[in-house]
Amino acid sequence: MLKRYVDRLDQRGTADDYLSFHTGENGWKSLPWGYSQLARLIVTRMSRPLENVDRGILYLLQQDARNTTAQEIGETVGVSPSTVRNRIEQLEPDDIIQGYHPEIDYEAANLPLCVLFVCTAPAVERTEFVEKTLGVHGVVDVREMLTGRRNLHVEVVGTSTEDITRITDALHELGLTIDSSEIMRQRRAQPFNHFFFTGALDDGAERED
Repeated sequence: MLKRYVDRLDQRGTADDYLSFHTGENGWKSLPWGYSQLARLIVTRMSRPLENVDRGILYLLQQDARNTTAQEIGETVGVSPSTVRNRIEQLEPDDIIQGYHPEIDYEAANLPLCVLFVCTAPAVERTEFVEKTLGVHGVVDVREMLTGRRNLHVEVVGTSTEDITRITDALHELGLTIDSSEIMRQRRAQPFNHFFFTGALDDGAERED
């Protein structure tokens, strides 16, 4: 049902303008309960359309941002190194690229315990609780879910059960309800490879210097 309201989202006007146009004068209020928040999130977070060069740059940076040069990216996507640098400089302030972070093997770094806490925070204070939770020593990742319960997933690392107990107590003191906790055996990740990059540009494509 939600697809009916968001499958034609575009970038014309504000989120309120869009929903008012497509759902009538009541706008967000005309959506079923729960859908209005999700629809508003989708509309307001829409960014500019990505061109083929942008998609290629993002895909290659995900593979190895540290060791991939602008020259190598340019050769793959069919533009000059200066164009690659210019595009990256545009993607960063647009918050499409939000950072470059190392992938750390915590066990090899003498942090053998990795635990995932599934918590519930008051819905209206959820974002505030994210910031507070990140301030707990040992917390390495917090994911905010668009649900009423089990809406914060908190990943923590430690050297001993004492560390995990301390973190558990700190989460309780913040006012979070811990619904479950599980020791993570391993975590696997891979670059998102569905930016629909179609290969090098045609020979006639513009190359910026």
